Amino acid sequence: MLTAAMRFVRRFLRVILVVICSAITVPVLVAAVIMGSFLFLPLPAVIPAPRTIAQSLPTHVRLVTGEEIAEFKDVDLNIPVDQSDIPDVLKKSVVAAEDRNFFHHGGVDIRGSARAFWADVHGGKVTQGGSTITQQYVKNTYTDKKRTLVRKVREAILASQLERTMPKEEILFKYLSTVYFGDQAYGIGAAAQTYFRKSVKDLTLSESAMLAGLIPAPSRWAPRENLVEAEFHRNLVLNQMLDQHVITQEEHDKAAAQHLYLVGSSPQQPAVATLVYPVQQTAARYPDFVDYVYRYVVAKYGPDTVLRGGLDITVTLDPRLQDAANDAVHNMLDPPNQPKAAAPDDLEMSLVSLEPQTGYVRALVGGRSFGTGTYASVNFALGGCPDKSRFDPKKIVVAATCWDGTTITGGGGGRQAGSSFKPFTLATAFAKGVPPTKVYPAVASYVPPNCRTSCTPIENAADGEGYGQPMTLREATAQSVNTVFAQLQHDVGGTDTVKDIAEMAKKLGITSTFDVSGNQGASYTLGVDSFSPIDMASAYGVFDNHGLRAEPTPVLTVKDSTGKVLEDNSKPTTKQVIDAVVADNVTDVLRGPVSPGGTAYPNADIGRPAAGKTGTTDNYVDAWFVGYTPTLSTSVWMGYAKDDSRSMRNIRGVGTVFGGTIPAKVWHDYMVPATQGVPPTDFQEPAPIVPLSSVPDYNRQARNGIDPGTRRGASDTPAGGPYVVTPPDPEAVAPPTTTTVPPPTTTSTIPGPTNSTTTSSTLLPRR
Repeated sequence: MLTAAMRFVRRFLRVILVVICSAITVPVLVAAVIMGSFLFLPLPAVIPAPRTIAQSLPTHVRLVTGEEIAEFKDVDLNIPVDQSDIPDVLKKSVVAAEDRNFFHHGGVDIRGSARAFWADVHGGKVTQGGSTITQQYVKNTYTDKKRTLVRKVREAILASQLERTMPKEEILFKYLSTVYFGDQAYGIGAAAQTYFRKSVKDLTLSESAMLAGLIPAPSRWAPRENLVEAEFHRNLVLNQMLDQHVITQEEHDKAAAQHLYLVGSSPQQPAVATLVYPVQQTAARYPDFVDYVYRYVVAKYGPDTVLRGGLDITVTLDPRLQDAANDAVHNMLDPPNQPKAAAPDDLEMSLVSLEPQTGYVRALVGGRSFGTGTYASVNFALGGCPDKSRFDPKKIVVAATCWDGTTITGGGGGRQAGSSFKPFTLATAFAKGVPPTKVYPAVASYVPPNCRTSCTPIENAADGEGYGQPMTLREATAQSVNTVFAQLQHDVGGTDTVKDIAEMAKKLGITSTFDVSGNQGASYTLGVDSFSPIDMASAYGVFDNHGLRAEPTPVLTVKDSTGKVLEDNSKPTTKQVIDAVVADNVTDVLRGPVSPGGTAYPNADIGRPAAGKTGTTDNYVDAWFVGYTPTLSTSVWMGYAKDDSRSMRNIRGVGTVFGGTIPAKVWHDYMVPATQGVPPTDFQEPAPIVPLSSVPDYNRQARNGIDPGTRRGASDTPAGGPYVVTPPDPEAVAPPTTTTVPPPTTTSTIPGPTNSTTTSSTLLPRR
């Protein structure tokens, strides 16, 4: 009985096993037979017409008048490439990386497809690739890209049929002509142009390996967005080529040593490298400003939308001011018809001019040689961001704004601001109730008490005054006395922390300022960090605009291809970042440097109310002048592009370049025509600041110890501004009689150093 039962169980299990095997093997065998028939029997399959690649819509950049000044667009998707143009190294690279058996199969790699098919069936969905180059070409041009088994079967069938009607070399050529290489580059012609700015036939082994490495994930590994990943996969392709014996060890090693370098990403370009270029746009009328616009909109909307989405952008640029800015910079460094008087080729200068009331950037010079030469892609006006990884996160007291990744930078690193940073310390002191009348000893050398980390004596520069006599903050600012400001920094922040000063600069719009405990030391107030001209112009504009800050912008409006408004800055918003009394007092003090006896006088004297500050770094490496009228804030920076430690000496007849020499003169030569036709207006006369000790206890919380007092002789910017104001009615308002606007000057003579400090006509090369 037991034996019969066991026989029954065995028979039952055999039946179950047969059923299971049939359920699995029969469909697989049937599928294999059907697929094999399609692949290997001479079936009369018809190859469908290839799909066309969707064309991109260019983005148009216009002035407020409607005049177009630039166009942002995708690379030309129809760059003609002949089959004979494809170099052997490119073919080897792509075949080694994508389909090593390409020249030995019939369109479908049976082993690879079987492996992928089994994995897909086992997983219940498509989990593996296994596609040959022919199958990829079919997918790109004949089928959709949905990851389904039906698509995979159809793709394999078409690939097999295509191999019977088209030579291998032609299939490879057509594949290279349609495959996507990232950054909107469809086809090898577009890829060679956009990344390397060369013809396909001129591609090197290293360049070919990079392009082949992009194919599996072109958006994630594109070198402009992810240079590290692109470099990794370039080396991976080179290693595959070596393993497959299509290149020699010597060829491999030579190409591997040519690491990827994004042109313009750093001041120092490697001697041996595979150069990847930034996106090349159509020639723009104002390339510096247009570059700023491009960086702005790409950061906000992404490269795909900007290059293919057909945006319509209206910008804040004023052509008259931009022309004046270009003339001021280039006439100084490259005077017309005076080749012997030109400055050294690698000496650079940047200028940014904006409206404090709106944040509209009206003129921007990114560099003397922007668009040409080694620094063609570096926009010095936009600066850079300090490397956060250099600091212990636990010691970061004030984080730089740019560390959040949203700040627009220009490819450079920014430059030290020198004494043009001192107004931020001044504003910090005023916010704490320190008045501009406070007196300090203007000693020749100063070491802060209890100094622990940076005890190098602070000394007055050659262009600053101070020989021990008492001096008010107002006087110390006019004459840029380092030791007075070192004492002021100690009083408002201490020795090892500059937290309050860093936070003040950050509130004013300096995106690169930060404080690391024990790092900056006593010299922080002297501008040891790196800054950008656009940040400096914006920050000084807050003083000009009574403590209100408007975010800098080159864009007035942005519309999509349907006319929908994506961004509208026609009614800009402002934020009160510091007290109006503080801002007005800083402005009042900053009138000193441009007045007789000040560090920028007479070079920055434009014959109308103005305020500003000079800046010169150690050994005359960088020189600044940042200044403003009631309606326009402008910064000028000057220094050597390649070497940020090279002194500026014997430039255009100036023995040593201070902020009060060439930069102040360029500021003057720009501001005079820029403000032409704008009625001269005076600054708001500030209310007094009184020390906390003199404020009654019940009122001490108001304005942090600042006594707003009573406005004395207020003189606001006339209605109709910002910088283009409505002229007053001559019958209602008498024209100004105390201020004369001089005509633009064409002289290139710049006052040099002098030891005289007694008369109002003295030419002082100040800090």
